[in-house]
Amino acid sequence: MSGSIPFYQKHHRHYDRGYRSRETESAISQYQQSSSTYSSHSSKSTKGIRAATYTGLGEGGASPLPKRAKPTYLAMDKENQIIGYVVPIFRGSHEFQSGLSDTEEARAKESAGYLARCDLFASGVESERIEHKSHRTVMRESAERISLSKRIHENEEYHKRLNEDSLMHTPEFVIKPRSHTVWEKQCVRLHCTISGWPEPRVVWYKNNVSIDPMAKPGKYKVESSYSVHSLEINKCDFDDTAQYRVSAMNSKGETSAFASVVVKRFKGDVDDSLPSPRLQSRKFGFKAPCLEYGVKFETHIVEKFGVSFGREGETLSFGCSVIIYPSLQRFQPEIEWYRDDKLLVQSKWVQMHWSGDRATLTLSHLNKEDEGLYTLRVITKSGFETHSAYVFVRDADAEVAGAPGAPLDVQSLDANKDYVIVTWKQPAVDGGSPILGYFVDRCEVGMTHWFQCNDTPVKFARFPVTGLVEGRSYVFRVRAVNKAGMSHPSRVSEPVAAMDPADRTRKGTSAPWTGQIIVTEEEPVEGVVPGRPRDLSVIEATKNYVVLSWKPPGDKGHEGVMYYVEKCVSGTDSWQRVNTEIPVKSPRFALFDLAEGKSYRFRVRCCNSAGVGEPSEPTEATTVGDKLDIPSAPGRVVPTRNTDTSVVVSWEASRAAKELVGYYIESSIAGRNTWEPCNNKPVKGTRFICHGLTTEESYVFRVRAVNAAGISDFSQESEAIKVKAAIASPTPPYGITVLECVRDSMVLAWKQPTFIGGADITGYFIDYREVIGGVPGKWHEANIKSVSERAYRVSELKENMLYQFQVRAANMAGVGIPSLPSETFKCEEWTIAVPGPPHDLQVQEVRKDSLVLLWKAPVYQGRDPVNGYYIDIKEAEADFEMWRGVNEKATNKTFMKIKDLKEGESYVFRVRAQNKAGVGKASDPTEPVEAVTKPGTAEIVVNVDDDGVISLNFECSNLTADSKFVWSKNYKEMTEPERMTLETKGSKSKAIFKTPSEEDLGIYSCFVTHTDGASASYTLSEETLKELLKISHDHKFPIIPLKTELAVELLEKGRVRFWLQAEKISANGKIEYVFNDNVIHQGEKYKMNFDKNTGVIEMFMESLGKEDEGTFTFQLQDGKATNQSSLVLIGDVFKQLQKESEFQKKEWIRKQGPHFVEYLGYEVTPECCVRLKCKVANMKKDSVALWYKDGREIKVNEKLDFSEGVLTLEITQISKKDAGIYEVVLKDDRGKDTSTLNLTDQGFKDLMNQVFSVIANSSTQLKIQSTEEGIRLYTFVNYYNDELHVTWHHKDAAIAFTERIKSGVVGEQLWLQISEPTEKDKGKYAIEFFDGKGGLRRTVELAGQAFDDAFAEFQRLKAAAIAERNRARVAGGLPDVVTIQEGKSLNLTCNIWGDPVPEVTWLKNEREMVSNDHYILKFESGKFASFTITCVNTSDSGKYSILVKNKYGTESGDFTLNVIESMGDFGVVSYLADADGNVIIGPTTPVPTPSPRSVPTTPSPSAPTLTSTPANTNPQNKTRATPTPKNQTPSTERSSTPPAQIPKNQTPGSPTPENQTSETLILSTSNTSTPQPSTPTSDEKSANTSMDNEKITAMLKETELVDAMHLTEHEATTSSEPDESTPALETENLENVCETKDD
Repeated sequence: MSGSIPFYQKHHRHYDRGYRSRETESAISQYQQSSSTYSSHSSKSTKGIRAATYTGLGEGGASPLPKRAKPTYLAMDKENQIIGYVVPIFRGSHEFQSGLSDTEEARAKESAGYLARCDLFASGVESERIEHKSHRTVMRESAERISLSKRIHENEEYHKRLNEDSLMHTPEFVIKPRSHTVWEKQCVRLHCTISGWPEPRVVWYKNNVSIDPMAKPGKYKVESSYSVHSLEINKCDFDDTAQYRVSAMNSKGETSAFASVVVKRFKGDVDDSLPSPRLQSRKFGFKAPCLEYGVKFETHIVEKFGVSFGREGETLSFGCSVIIYPSLQRFQPEIEWYRDDKLLVQSKWVQMHWSGDRATLTLSHLNKEDEGLYTLRVITKSGFETHSAYVFVRDADAEVAGAPGAPLDVQSLDANKDYVIVTWKQPAVDGGSPILGYFVDRCEVGMTHWFQCNDTPVKFARFPVTGLVEGRSYVFRVRAVNKAGMSHPSRVSEPVAAMDPADRTRKGTSAPWTGQIIVTEEEPVEGVVPGRPRDLSVIEATKNYVVLSWKPPGDKGHEGVMYYVEKCVSGTDSWQRVNTEIPVKSPRFALFDLAEGKSYRFRVRCCNSAGVGEPSEPTEATTVGDKLDIPSAPGRVVPTRNTDTSVVVSWEASRAAKELVGYYIESSIAGRNTWEPCNNKPVKGTRFICHGLTTEESYVFRVRAVNAAGISDFSQESEAIKVKAAIASPTPPYGITVLECVRDSMVLAWKQPTFIGGADITGYFIDYREVIGGVPGKWHEANIKSVSERAYRVSELKENMLYQFQVRAANMAGVGIPSLPSETFKCEEWTIAVPGPPHDLQVQEVRKDSLVLLWKAPVYQGRDPVNGYYIDIKEAEADFEMWRGVNEKATNKTFMKIKDLKEGESYVFRVRAQNKAGVGKASDPTEPVEAVTKPGTAEIVVNVDDDGVISLNFECSNLTADSKFVWSKNYKEMTEPERMTLETKGSKSKAIFKTPSEEDLGIYSCFVTHTDGASASYTLSEETLKELLKISHDHKFPIIPLKTELAVELLEKGRVRFWLQAEKISANGKIEYVFNDNVIHQGEKYKMNFDKNTGVIEMFMESLGKEDEGTFTFQLQDGKATNQSSLVLIGDVFKQLQKESEFQKKEWIRKQGPHFVEYLGYEVTPECCVRLKCKVANMKKDSVALWYKDGREIKVNEKLDFSEGVLTLEITQISKKDAGIYEVVLKDDRGKDTSTLNLTDQGFKDLMNQVFSVIANSSTQLKIQSTEEGIRLYTFVNYYNDELHVTWHHKDAAIAFTERIKSGVVGEQLWLQISEPTEKDKGKYAIEFFDGKGGLRRTVELAGQAFDDAFAEFQRLKAAAIAERNRARVAGGLPDVVTIQEGKSLNLTCNIWGDPVPEVTWLKNEREMVSNDHYILKFESGKFASFTITCVNTSDSGKYSILVKNKYGTESGDFTLNVIESMGDFGVVSYLADADGNVIIGPTTPVPTPSPRSVPTTPSPSAPTLTSTPANTNPQNKTRATPTPKNQTPSTERSSTPPAQIPKNQTPGSPTPENQTSETLILSTSNTSTPQPSTPTSDEKSANTSMDNEKITAMLKETELVDAMHLTEHEATTSSEPDESTPALETENLENVCETKDD
């Protein structure tokens, strides 16, 4: 079964047939439940019922049902919540709303009251038990019944006061507003009193337009207070004369009251006898331009809207501008909009706006209902003006391709309590397949969920919807369906309330859309079984349903009634109840699911609480089927022309069509059979204007009729009609001027009519009349036969008479109306010398920046012939003074191309003629011309065909049937040209040159008549003609164009390919291959190929032999076109090609095994490493790669690498030893390949240059550093190579190095030292790295502030070095500890150095000593300081110091004297202190003093020497030095121990003093070395070596101490062991001599 179910049921969400509505489902269940409840309680005793009822009323609770109680029929949702009532159950005037009670207690009270008042829908067949009661029992029951009724009434009155619904009623006017007549500028007040609950909303209207007090502050004042409402109008004027309406509205309904206000002026202001133009115009239905209140309004509608097209869902706005004269600020016209003669009102679909000068109508979310004729009516006190145009609405794109359009005009008819008929109109578009039917959806107002009302689609355009909840409001929509799918839903209908029509009529308005139901209530009386329904009839019968209608019975009692419908098949008497579940409340009923074709009879029964009545009279037999036939096809369709885009279609009406809705018209371009709807809303007439057609296209039309049963067949197609404007007589000419005047004639000129009526103007007729004393006479014909030119000489005039003229134009439709009379011209002979005005100005070839102006010569030439023209131009809106000339020099032609126009600007032009006498009168100006290139504008195209024929071609896309191509040369029409042939086919025209030559040079133009000015021109110059003749010759004698000439290339395996490519060759082309004048053919040696798609022609040879030397030629032929291309392979060219072929073959063989893709090469890394690499391919596991250098294999462990097909060898810190020939060998069982790289001689130089380039690029920028010698410039590189060649430049010149300017390298630093810089050293310095190419330079500017800063730092460092070098110091000679026997004499001498000569001070135990007989202190020659103690005693023991000081610093030397007791005479001991403080002990026996040359320079190796302990072993006894001043900071450079400073007269080679022999022993103290702070730096040492040597030599020469110091003791003791590291004596200063004699 599922296979036969239609798709729209399969996919429908309610396909379980239980969809109809939740309300109906709930009502049925409640009905069944209540029926069972009634049955269960029907047998209970009356006494129990009374008791329960009485108790319920007293306690306010719900009582059980009485004997004949009826159900409440509350509608429940799934959660058992009450959502409304299903049926009315009471009589009376009270109205209730579902869910009105707020508490369960209130609901219980209402239910108790309702159930106690009446019994409804009790079973009509129930048998009552007959009980025998006594008279007393009957009386008691009667009394109780009366008491119960009283209690019920009291309870009802109580709840009535509590129930808000009992107070609700429609608004009522207690006091209505009254009319007023007031004087102008007085105030008027309209007031009224309104009652109603809920409190009504009050709105005031003026002439049915709502009054907004905020729109005109101070004009209107609206007040509302305690049901009294007023409208105050301040300072009335005559515009306030109007009818005023006050409207009061609440949820129960709406009511209105009217009052008029008449404003009068004071007597004398206006004439009261003037009629009312407004009433008169309305009476006669036309605009009556009479006066009202002394004002006449003239209304003009401009900028009118035209025919508009929209699409469903879009928003469309259109409007008109309105000009009203005189313009009164306080006067505003009435604006009304109509659609199909129905007044439109503001709604969510329609918005109207009036801005004061423009009326606009906006249609939001278009639907097909919005299609129609829209009319704007502007109403003033003097009449009204209207404008109309049609609006077409197209269907929106369907969601499913092929789905039909949406239905339209959905309406709700015959609404009743639970039933409504929904009607609609079928769409014009069925999507290409017949519409299967329609689905009707409903939605309760205020909800968003839609319910489908029918399971299967209905074809009839009406459908009864049942199962509605009384009192609720609904909206409906309809969807169409065909085999492709579902359409869009229609626009929703207006809301309709499900209620009794009588109630709706009585209330005047429909119930609010809030689910309200109306229930009636009367005093309970004894029930009466209703009678028979009346006038039962079948009002509608279709194959889907049958609708019954009847009238309620006359004897229905005071209760509401419901109905049961019964049916039976004709011919039988078996009646079957249709609505078994629930009776219907409306006197309408729709029966579904009837068997189509069968006949049925129907009858209806009434029922109420008293029972079920007798059935009505049955209907006549009704056969199920459509009673309304689909209309027949319309008759003959006749189209007639209307405009360039529309056609008027007329047709014969459908015969015997019932309930005709209208007609749909469709159009199709003739021959295409593609039909499009012309209207999407049915039209009721038999004539319709189809808009939106293509001009000059032929169309056919067809029509079909529509009624509720469906859409008829199509009518026969109309005859084809071409869309073009209908022919009409032309409009009047204009602009009549006089071109020449003589004594008895005048030459007139005029302009062509603006509209020629759709056909060529065949001629003009001129009339004239005399004007005498300002009074014109009768018109006389000037010409009986029409004239074709727009100039005519009117003869037989009277001299010096005044005349007026008028002109009429004629075409095939007839003679048009005459023009307006011209100005008055006097007929007198012109005698002026200058020429008259040119005439017949025309504009052609309008483009965005240029146009061509044409004119005719003046008729009146003046005294001399015309010799030139001047053209003037101005903007169309500019003043008269803005005329300006276009050409400074007069042109002798009657045309000119005007350039440099501004796009979009409108211009006017005029022309003046000149002769020898001067410039004449200007012509009349042209009409404004806008400088714009219209869409579709084409230019003349020159063409040369295959036969070499030259032609000019012009095409026009907007031709009409009467259009003609007019060709001109130099803007003179060529009617029968001798040198050209004119041809026109369709929209194309060409001018063909017969024998082109210089005679044909000129401007050729083409103008198309009956268009919007389609024209163009082409200038044929001498150069252009030569090019065209050359192209023509090529076309007559064609050649096949070649993209490439014959060429040769080598392919894989050394194959040779000869090829060329033709630019254009057909499939019929033929090729011949020629070698040395012999045709060659396909074979083993030659392989030919010809690709006709690409034009590539090729020939292949496997190899080249000696016999293949020669000329190869390809000969091409394609029809009559030929061409050939040759290639000569002779001599060296052939040999080179043959050699290359053999090489390619070998290469192919080589690549079969392991081979090199990229041969051995090298690269230099940023770290200056050289990487040799090569790329290989076709390697396998067994393949071997061997490296060699100069024939010696490089082992694998020597940084060989192989990855991703690349072999590499890395060389770090490359040098000359790495030069050589490198070779890589690849081999396996498939073959061998070798790659060699020569890195010798030039190859190595190139490699090193690349290394140098990397080094240069890694160099830093030059920097400046100051030293004590001068200024140093330096740069760093990542790696330095000894082969790197750099050049230093100063001011772009190479620097010649001297002792003052030197360069060098330290590590990776390259420096340039400038010693003692001067001003000449300023400038730009550069270091240039040589890399064999352009090299690289690093520069620095040593000038300005940079030089000043560097020089200042140099001076500071230099001064610090000098200070360190020249400060005062103790150069040597003092021991740390001296031990001597008491009674001896001690003599110590030390060297002092300083410049200037320092001051010397001796201290003992930190106290200054003074020279005396015991202590002898001497300082000689500024170099030697001696300390002598005569006869040492123990008191001399202590610490002694020498303090030297000059301006550069201070230094001290310390020693400790230890005096011991006398030990006898050990002989003479001589002490000599060297520069390091070592005391030298001489022999006990005096030694003769040798000559200086005989003194050995070094001690004898065998001489025992006692050295001092290492330095710093006794820091407290070091020589102390005072720091130099702050501005003489010592150098921060690295320091080393300098050589001892020797006085100038003492040199390292000086002889030892006489008392010093080779056997002299040195008695060392703890520390005799010079303190560290006084040690010169390494720079001092290096800088002053020569100077110190000279000083020492001078000191030695001056020294006269040759005798050694003699001590009385032979053995002298010291406090330390000898130091083997003590330097030799010949290199030390021999300065201190101590001498002691024996006792």
